[in-house]
Amino acid sequence: MRRSGRLIEVRELHEIAEFESVYALFDDIWHFSPGEPPITVELMRALSHTGGYVAGAFDGDRLAGGSAGFLAAGGALHSHVTGVVAGRGIGLALKLHQRRWALERGLERITWTYDPLVRRNAHFNLAKLGARPREYLPAFYGVMEDAINAGDESDRLMAEWRLLDPRVVALARGEPRVTPVPADAVVALADDGGRPVPGPVDAGTVLVAVPADIEGLRRADPGTAKAWRHAVRDVLGGLMAEGRAVTGFSGRTYYVVERT
Repeated sequence: MRRSGRLIEVRELHEIAEFESVYALFDDIWHFSPGEPPITVELMRALSHTGGYVAGAFDGDRLAGGSAGFLAAGGALHSHVTGVVAGRGIGLALKLHQRRWALERGLERITWTYDPLVRRNAHFNLAKLGARPREYLPAFYGVMEDAINAGDESDRLMAEWRLLDPRVVALARGEPRVTPVPADAVVALADDGGRPVPGPVDAGTVLVAVPADIEGLRRADPGTAKAWRHAVRDVLGGLMAEGRAVTGFSGRTYYVVERT
């Protein structure tokens, strides 16, 4: 994949020095608290040696992203941690490499977790890749103390990427897809001046907003950040617990949730 005229190379990693570089990259991104890294050099070594997934994305000679995952029940790759430096295209290059890697091994699904409050991740995962959330997981990792999560409760969505779904295949080819939103959709959670405001949920399609910048909000206004955490947990988590399906992310603002 090319970025600004430069070739982004993604390849599997196998050497201790490579794993040390990925660990350093992750630490630069998250600034881990002592004893709380999401992965260690030793675990990356073990995953790589036993058939798991450890890869790096290189912008020229510079390591610009890394990802590590393991085989999961049900014939899937679980992508445990992925981190990239700021820059368009690095995350997509890593995900497309994961997809090729999985399909070459007869795996048709990739799963991972992400914070439902981070808009750019929701847009990337649902609109850009075509993944779909399957579970809402409250406080999945407990309270996290790294620089990005800053003591927030670690609610996560479990995303599933069905690699041979026609929508996913089209997106992987670079064909844009837009999630249609019915005219009678209602807003179940709105962003009103930066604060979450619940609305009606009794409709075939409902929209659930997330804040524009939860990471900045955690630093500037922890109380409002906490209000968003609990509002999204109650509304989006509640809808999913009822069996409703998240079918997309619209306008870089709303989860689209439908009755099934």
